[in-house]
Amino acid sequence: MFSGMSIFEIGMLLCFGAAWPFSIYRSLKSGSIAGKSPFFLGIIIVGYLCGILNKFLYRYDQVVYLYALNLLMVSTDLMIYIRNAKRLRGSAESE
Repeated sequence: MFSGMSIFEIGMLLCFGAAWPFSIYRSLKSGSIAGKSPFFLGIIIVGYLCGILNKFLYRYDQVVYLYALNLLMVSTDLMIYIRNAKRLRGSAESE
């Protein structure tokens, strides 16, 4: 099953990926931007894009789907951050 794939790369992506659903849920539930950094999320997005490019350019295998899934989750978290920030700015302006 894992022939030619790095079990350690898979483990890393699964561990990193396990945190994002909780982060997304917390952002949706709280409507807050506290503890979030769009710069940090952007750096992570660039890292996952680099991983995907590496898979396509040098060593394609099924692990690319884990990179894509993680990229989707981090991008979702960033979009929720932007939405929450706009809502908070809007409510601050109306006060």
